[in-house]
Amino acid sequence: MPPTFNPPLVQHAPRFTVDRAVSLAADLYNLHATAESLPSERDQNFLLTDLSGERFVLKIANSLEDQALLQAQSDAMMHAGKRVSFCQRLVPSVNGKILEQVTSASGDRNLIRVATYLTGVALGETREHSTLLLRDLGQKLAQLDIALMDFDRPAIHRNFHWDLANWQTVIAGYSDLINDASLRAPVVNYAKAFETTLAPLLSELRKSVIHGDTNDYNILINGELSGVVAIIDFGDMVYSYTIADLAIALAYLVLNSESPLTTAANVVAAYHEVLPLTDEEIETVWGLMIMRLCMSVCIAAFQQRERPDNEYLDISQQAIRSKLPTLLAIDAHEATSTFRRSLR
Repeated sequence: MPPTFNPPLVQHAPRFTVDRAVSLAADLYNLHATAESLPSERDQNFLLTDLSGERFVLKIANSLEDQALLQAQSDAMMHAGKRVSFCQRLVPSVNGKILEQVTSASGDRNLIRVATYLTGVALGETREHSTLLLRDLGQKLAQLDIALMDFDRPAIHRNFHWDLANWQTVIAGYSDLINDASLRAPVVNYAKAFETTLAPLLSELRKSVIHGDTNDYNILINGELSGVVAIIDFGDMVYSYTIADLAIALAYLVLNSESPLTTAANVVAAYHEVLPLTDEEIETVWGLMIMRLCMSVCIAAFQQRERPDNEYLDISQQAIRSKLPTLLAIDAHEATSTFRRSLR
C-alpha cells in the first residue's frame, strides 16, 4: 500500500485566516505583527512582521500530523541550529513551549510553532547558478547531513511518501493517475530499469536522519547569488539514505540547467570534500535524483486530484514535464563517470 496517504494529509490542510494568524501570534507569542500567507503543501505558514520590522514564520501543522513527529522535527531544528549557522531557530511561546495547540474554526486541533525568518532569495527564483554558488550549496548540504548524523528520534523512522526508499510503492500506487501518457510511460519505464540496475545497491547506502526536502524553494541564497544563507523547512524529515538530501537538491537544480551534468558535478564534488561519498553513493546519486522527479510526478498527480484548488501542488511540475525526457536521455554511466572525475 502506498505510504502516508490514508486519509490524505492534503485534504486536512489548515485553513486559518490571516486575522487568526495575527491574533495567535499576539496571544501566544507576544508578537504584535502583520501576517501574510506563504505557500505550503499540507500545512499552513504565515510570514509575520512585527512593529520593528523583524520577521518570523508562524507554522500551523496539519491536524493529522503526529505530535511526536512535530516534536522530533523541532528538536532536530534546535540540534542542527547549534552546529550550523544556516538553519532557523524556534521561538518559545509566552508559556515557554516550542509547540502550542490551537483549535480551528472547523474544530480540528492543530499544533503551531514560530521560527525565525532567514532572509534570502529562493534558489528556485534564480536562473544563474555560478560555480561558486553550486560549490557552496554542496558544502552546506554536507554540513547539514553531518550535523544530523548524531541526531535520532523514533518518530522520524516513519513510512513517508516522499522518502526515496519508498520509490517502488509510490510509482506503483500513483503512476496510473498521470494523465499525460507521454509522461507516464517514461516514469514507469524508468522505475522498471531502476529496479534491476540500481535498486540492488540501495541496501549498501548509509542511512541517517535527513532534512528530506532540499528543493530549490527550501534553499535561500544571498543577493549576490554566490552563496547559500539558509536551508529551511524540516517538515519532511525522515530516517533514510544520507545521500538523499544531495539527490533531492540536484533534482531541482538540473531542471533549469543547460548543462545538467556539469551543474550536478560541481555540487557533488563540493559535498564530497566535506562528507566523502562511498562508491555506492557515487553510483546511485544520479539515479536517485531522477527517481525523485519521477516520484514528484506521481505524488503531484494524486494530490492534484485531491486538491485541485491548491496551486502550490503544481509548483515544479511544468519544469519536470519539460526537462525529464532530456534527463532520461543522459546515460547514467556517463553521469557516474563525470562525478568520479570531478572528485579527483
